Amino acid sequence: MTPPTVPAGARIDLHAHSTASDGTLTPAELVRAAADAGLDVVALTDHDTTAGWDAAVRALPPGLSLVRGAELSCRWHGAEPALPLHLLAYLFDPAEPELVAELARVRQARRERGERIVRLLQADGIDVSWSEILAGAAGGTVGRPHIAAALIRAGLVATTTEAFGPDWLGERYRLPKEDIDVFRAVALVRAAGGVPVFAHPRASRRGRIVPDELIADLAAVGLAGLEADHEDHTPAERAHVRGLAAELGLLVTGSSDFHGSHKTVRLGAHTTTPWAYERIVAEAAGVTPVIST
Repeated sequence: MTPPTVPAGARIDLHAHSTASDGTLTPAELVRAAADAGLDVVALTDHDTTAGWDAAVRALPPGLSLVRGAELSCRWHGAEPALPLHLLAYLFDPAEPELVAELARVRQARRERGERIVRLLQADGIDVSWSEILAGAAGGTVGRPHIAAALIRAGLVATTTEAFGPDWLGERYRLPKEDIDVFRAVALVRAAGGVPVFAHPRASRRGRIVPDELIADLAAVGLAGLEADHEDHTPAERAHVRGLAAELGLLVTGSSDFHGSHKTVRLGAHTTTPWAYERIVAEAAGVTPVIST
């Protein structure tokens, strides 16, 4: 596939969420917001789902290119306890049976985990409603931000950040879920013609991080790149990711990880170079970017 040519100064954001998972903008609102933010390319990467793709394509404003993707919930079992991590998957075939089945399994696990968290909160006398949380998710992949929104509505916390603190969803009421083994995830994405990129791999403020040796092992079996420029990376962490990518021959991306009002970061706060974007498109064999004219 011949990669598309994008202008040298193109603004490319390859990590954004909609109401199909835990963002606060619908897919249609997201692509319009991306155009308003001056982006040339935006990726829709909802958690473990492609449910927002069609709506985003239908609403795509003129001049904006859409990269269809997802953020896969993964786990590495080389640590004790197993370490959760996220894999950005770009331009894969959404009908590939094994990947479809795994994403459905993880979405169900997210739902079950959410319901268990709510039961823990209720057992401690905290008045939150699982049915209201499901309604707030509006059919999208249920995540902890939906529970955080319920805590905000109940006046128990002021912000999503506070809800993810140690007294709430960050520790006391945090439960694991059934994720995809990260090596299997890379293989599934590649089998579906997609391009896998490790999301915020060095974000120590989120908790434990994986060793560089794991990233080297993943690169050997098909990992294409690392997300370096991210709100949760310090300057030193970004530099480390770039150095590791150069050592392993991986591409480097930058992204906002936009979630709407759940986070303060704005679309286009961090961007990917046209070179890295074109390399992703050149490697993909699943679907192509949708370019609106």
